Amino acid sequence: MKEQWSSRIGFLFVAIGAAAGLGSVWRFPTIVGENGGGAYLVPYLVATVVCAMPLMILELSVGRHFSTDVVSAFRSAHPKCSFVGWFVCATVFVILSYYLVITGWTLAFLIISLIQAPMTFVGFSQSYLPIIPFVASAALIGVIVASGIRAGIERVSSILIPFIVVILCFMAAFVATLPGFSAGLAYYLTPDFSVLANPSLWIAAIGQSFYTLSIGLGILITYGSYMNREENILESSLIISAGDLFISLLAGFVIFPIVFSFGLAPTAGAELAFSTLPQAFALIPGGNLIAAAFFLLLFLTALLSSVAMLEVPVAAVMGVTAWSRRDVCILLTVALVLLGLPSALSYTGFDLTLAGERVLDVMDDAAGTFGIIVSGILGCLIFGWYVDRNVIESEVRSENRLIRYIVPLCRYVLPLAMTTVLLVTLAGRVAG
Repeated sequence: MKEQWSSRIGFLFVAIGAAAGLGSVWRFPTIVGENGGGAYLVPYLVATVVCAMPLMILELSVGRHFSTDVVSAFRSAHPKCSFVGWFVCATVFVILSYYLVITGWTLAFLIISLIQAPMTFVGFSQSYLPIIPFVASAALIGVIVASGIRAGIERVSSILIPFIVVILCFMAAFVATLPGFSAGLAYYLTPDFSVLANPSLWIAAIGQSFYTLSIGLGILITYGSYMNREENILESSLIISAGDLFISLLAGFVIFPIVFSFGLAPTAGAELAFSTLPQAFALIPGGNLIAAAFFLLLFLTALLSSVAMLEVPVAAVMGVTAWSRRDVCILLTVALVLLGLPSALSYTGFDLTLAGERVLDVMDDAAGTFGIIVSGILGCLIFGWYVDRNVIESEVRSENRLIRYIVPLCRYVLPLAMTTVLLVTLAGRVAG
């Protein structure tokens, strides 16, 4: 008999954990900073409700209906589409291979903060130290996933999600005492409606809504297959989206007051977490503890997302073999380390590059940017057109009339929106 989540709250913790990774805690404040602060929140909320949530509902419905892995779900939708399921698995596996490198960085800086070692990100990335936490992070998620759906993934998520919220609340209370708290909050929450006419703002919002809610990665299909029949998919989707949004917003409440208190650039981008904020922590009395809390937060959120990503190919391989979960996890964890090693080496003294770009950045562009979008488009089209709409609506089982628009949105609007994001992103890369 197929294993299921033990309870509704357990499933919600797992799903929120999958969504609230580095995309929520690190990338969300970064995107807000790069797109004019509070103005970005308006299109992001619209994109989440109109674009991301309908596809979340579709993926959870498909997962529960077919009650199987991603590859088998695509095959069940159409016999000739199993290759799309393998494409999704390959995409999430590649993303996970370099995502674990960044997860390793958060683990390393957590340890550096605790032992108060004088180490900058430049110094760290010019050594060979990043290899160790990368391998350790891969091994840890392998152990968690190998432990099973309830004993591993659900138990760890149920412990860590409340702990993550406690850390965020603690840090939010601390930054409220900083001199730049009001300025940071004003920048973060005050929208400049004049910039809403900028199409790039909406493109960024759509991309982030899919990225942070784990859309198009097969995670929701896989996790949906472990749902019981009594679970209300519409309500669960609302709670998952709200939980992820709460964590994302709270992360911004923490980061922007620190940025404004120490005269840092809110548009610093990806370097904010590992280069810019540690400089600010060093100026705060007891800053090593605040830094440790911050990097613990990043590590735990990254860990839960990594666990969710690994479960996708694990379930798929188990579906086509007679291998045990333990054996599949060992095999895929070793493969992850081998695949991710070039990305890890690209941010070490070896400085491994491909066509002049660091391997990690090339992988992120190929899989993390384009792969996710293509997977999302294919999922929309195949499940939107080949799965009977009555199946989706019966899985959702809601009296809300808005539910009748889920399938049309997934058939027409979302593929168009994601194709636009893809083309604009490609044009930006070519022009750049």
